[in-house]
Amino acid sequence: MNTLPLASLDAVRSLDLPAYDSAAAEAATARQKELTKPPGSLGRLEELAAFMAGWRGTDRPRIDKAQVLVFAGNHGVCAQGVNPFPQEVTAQMVANFAAGGAAINQLSKAAGADLDVIALDLDRPTHDFTTGPAMDEAECLDALQRGAAAVDRSADILLLGEMGIGNSTIAAALAMAAFGGTAPDWVGPGTGSDADGMSLKARVVAAGVEKHSGLSSMMQLAALGGREQAALCGAVLAARMARIPVLLDGFICTAAVAPLAATDAELLAHCLIAHQSREPGHRKLAEAMGKTPLLDMGMALGEGSGAALALPILKGALACHNGMATFAEAGVSGA
Repeated sequence: MNTLPLASLDAVRSLDLPAYDSAAAEAATARQKELTKPPGSLGRLEELAAFMAGWRGTDRPRIDKAQVLVFAGNHGVCAQGVNPFPQEVTAQMVANFAAGGAAINQLSKAAGADLDVIALDLDRPTHDFTTGPAMDEAECLDALQRGAAAVDRSADILLLGEMGIGNSTIAAALAMAAFGGTAPDWVGPGTGSDADGMSLKARVVAAGVEKHSGLSSMMQLAALGGREQAALCGAVLAARMARIPVLLDGFICTAAVAPLAATDAELLAHCLIAHQSREPGHRKLAEAMGKTPLLDMGMALGEGSGAALALPILKGALACHNGMATFAEAGVSGA
């Protein structure tokens, strides 16, 4: 069972985390230059091969086992009317995942990934962050550790997603707290809010961020976040401890780890953003993190769906990297 050596949320700063293996990455890049293709002709696939090499610590990385983790939680801020759907939908969708009926079930299966769904106290929503902290530090640490414990250390890649009615409001608040701007910069339709709904969400987000300003980035995770956001942060840190690269899903998943990025951008060095969400704040968020999403399919579903869709891209990059012949092996004249 994975546990993180954290006595407090701010102790994240002092975690002893594995570094990128530059020698493995350089060896992978050197191999790319010897493969039977013009230099750079596979574009970002070549970069992805080196990225995987650096984090897995080998110049010939493979993806034999992929894990998808979807965390689900409920939010007290829904009392403000920010969600078009009732909170009961969170548990209903978790049941749908268990029955194999959701998009993430199909996409995980198609990509050859193992799916685990972790419901986090759905009968006990967090507190409304407009009236007080969503969680105290102990609650947040517990959810973070539960996220860490769910990571399969034998996986070669971790894909992350979420489910939770109201969590697009949570995402906007975390993004604003981490990277500034105004609430309308980060608020989008979520599961279908109209213009009036988005205006309400923006007012709620602005009020929450103002109420909890002045806290450290990790304490803002507790004050503004939900259990699934804290669990996502824990899973990201546990994956780093095990040198497992991470594919983040869309806006809500990326915003969940914004407190880590605001604490130290290096904490997310092993993470890729799988796809560009249709939620308007996601492009700004990806830019703030200095990360370019792998895909842009106009999606905004969540559930880890974009991460599962991007997994075959990574697999394709490594198939070419490991399986192609070099010029010498193929008897082809190089440049």
